[in-house]
Amino acid sequence: MALKAVPIWTCCINKHHCCTYPQSLKLDYRSRSSGSGFLNFKAHRKWECLVVLSDRAITPVEDEEPLASPGTVEETQIIQSKGFHRDLQSLPKPLSATGPSCGHRDGSKVRIAYQGIPGSYSEAAALKAYPKCETVPCDQFEAAFKAVELWLVDKAVLPIENSVGGSIHRNYDLLLRHRLHIVGEVQLLVNHCLLGLPGIRKEELKRVVSHPQALEQCNVMLNKLGIARVSSEDTSIAAQIVASEGMRDAGAVASARSAEIYGLSILAERIQDDPDNITRYLILAREPIIPGTDRPYKTSIVFTLEEGPGVLFKALAVFALREINLTKIESRPQKKRPLGLVDDSNKGSAKYFDYLFYIDFEASMADPRAQYALGHLQEFARFIRVLGCYHMDTDL
Repeated sequence: MALKAVPIWTCCINKHHCCTYPQSLKLDYRSRSSGSGFLNFKAHRKWECLVVLSDRAITPVEDEEPLASPGTVEETQIIQSKGFHRDLQSLPKPLSATGPSCGHRDGSKVRIAYQGIPGSYSEAAALKAYPKCETVPCDQFEAAFKAVELWLVDKAVLPIENSVGGSIHRNYDLLLRHRLHIVGEVQLLVNHCLLGLPGIRKEELKRVVSHPQALEQCNVMLNKLGIARVSSEDTSIAAQIVASEGMRDAGAVASARSAEIYGLSILAERIQDDPDNITRYLILAREPIIPGTDRPYKTSIVFTLEEGPGVLFKALAVFALREINLTKIESRPQKKRPLGLVDDSNKGSAKYFDYLFYIDFEASMADPRAQYALGHLQEFARFIRVLGCYHMDTDL
């Protein structure tokens, strides 16, 4: 399919009828509800996605589960957690992925969902992105996705990769399963602190509680102390446990904000092995943003490829040929169809893993280079979906 460089957006309803629309055409956004991922321009009508695709590249993948209708989706509820201090009863309670609705918001503040409880690094990322927002804790990653879909919150801020621990694969899988759009990113410098009850010295600790990844990132310091390690679901939950149970022989690895919230003392700061420990978060919303060229943009896509020699090289070359920098590539096997056949003969054909490829590249969808690159990628891809085009975060 030939793409023109002058208009910002082009579309191809089928391979026989391609059309372009001028930039002056008024466009509105609408959340996607169908399985296809191509532009569907109609005059004075809403449109669906930020991707230029042909019939060849819109084959749905089995990992991409369709959403149920609003009437059949189970809504989110607030879990009433047991508080251990009167002041902590006023903290927001985590949303769950199941159960009845927690009610309607008044719209006075932007409501941002995150996984964890108050004091977590995800909450800090949400507050960095939206300093005056109302943060809404969720018990699981998927609960945060559903909270946005069900209009309980405006956006969600969820971790996608850490400079030490690597990618958060669960959220990559959820990006494909849910129909949300990436509208921004946040990079947060992690500062692990050793927390304990007031009056306790770190030499008195016999145990330390935290998320397994946080414990691993503080390996050198914890080895020097020679204390046992106990895993918890989240760093802030670890701080809550130490405070609520009055564990005088146990500490927690968590943020400085957790110490303030749960009434703990900071026994040591910046105890992580790598001082440059950075977590990147994605901001998810129901509607995409209109990309521009006024500032650095990043685009995230996911696609699958036909089997063949050099096909991945060819797919990545479409960006190199246009001098588009790739900042991330992640492969995930298709869970419901993990194996594919090299050929359909009856001679014991070899099988291969069928992968989904997630790519981030530094270009706006308003840039003709990105449009040409995706048009070229269609020649090799069985499926393409643009997950979002958004401003790059360069601030730590």
